[in-house]
Amino acid sequence: MTKLEFLATLRDRLAGLPGEDIGRSMDYYSEMIDDRMEEGVSEEEAVQAIGSMDDVVAQILMETSLPKLVKAKVSRNRGLRAWEIVLLILGSPIWLPLALAALVILLAVYIVIWSMMLVLYAVDLSMAATGIAGLLGAAAQMFGGRLAQGAFLAGSGLTCAGTAVLLFFGFNLVAKGVLVLSKKMLLGIKACFVRKGDAL
Repeated sequence: MTKLEFLATLRDRLAGLPGEDIGRSMDYYSEMIDDRMEEGVSEEEAVQAIGSMDDVVAQILMETSLPKLVKAKVSRNRGLRAWEIVLLILGSPIWLPLALAALVILLAVYIVIWSMMLVLYAVDLSMAATGIAGLLGAAAQMFGGRLAQGAFLAGSGLTCAGTAVLLFFGFNLVAKGVLVLSKKMLLGIKACFVRKGDAL
């Protein structure tokens, strides 16, 4: 793919963004390609080194704020005709509660996902605290002359502490997955406002 083909495809894919953002992105990627070509790389290799068009568009969408996307979408729309206004008013008892319910459901799903992450780390913290308490209790039992109870508490404390360490690494992997899921959800919402072929 040549530089001009890349930039034309990029402009087409970003058609729903505000004009200044499209221009800024075009300038940035044009300069990036030029810089690589100055380093002795061919035009096709310079374009290929940037990455896939989907990744480029996703990165630009992530850097564009959602309020800016909504404002650009609303400001481009033509004015409503009288019959459209009447239909909106008459249909509002149906579409307004449905829209609010959908928004509340999306927000609830997001809150539940992050609440689960908080619960997982709370479980891990409680396991670590139990391990520490078990080791302290073991020391107290052994100093008191109760070696069997001390050995039991030491084993239990070490087991809980080891489990807490393993859970911490597992929960970190889950948290990374949740972050990726959150990013994809945000990209999906932003993509609703940027559609191929939208007028500038």
